[in-house]
Amino acid sequence: MSDLDIRDNRSEGRLEAYENGRAVGSVVYLAMEATEESRGALVAVHTVVEEGHEGKGIAGALVRELYATAGREGLPVVPICPYAARWAQRHPEEAPEAPAQVVENARELLKAALDSREGGESGESRGEATGA
Repeated sequence: MSDLDIRDNRSEGRLEAYENGRAVGSVVYLAMEATEESRGALVAVHTVVEEGHEGKGIAGALVRELYATAGREGLPVVPICPYAARWAQRHPEEAPEAPAQVVENARELLKAALDSREGGESGESRGEATGA
């Protein structure tokens, strides 16, 4: 994993991994605002590693950085993404569990975001990350 550079593209809701200047993966996330009932959070929605770059630890590095970013901001992470959830289970020392109310609010936020899409987007089918 030489020259892996991870950048937080908050305006687009992605942590992006670059290897030798080329985009090789990302974690799509939502920045959930705090409410009177619940703290804010970073909600990991989807982890993608580009074809030909699987198995290099890129997905794990992305999720690790999402948790580190959240920690620096004093926020929990809600790993809705199956890969991020598995990573969190394997690394509990780096991935503290979010409070139940925060998780519930994140699920509601994600559902509302998906429901508000008009007809959805037919994006390319890219493989979900499967290894750390």
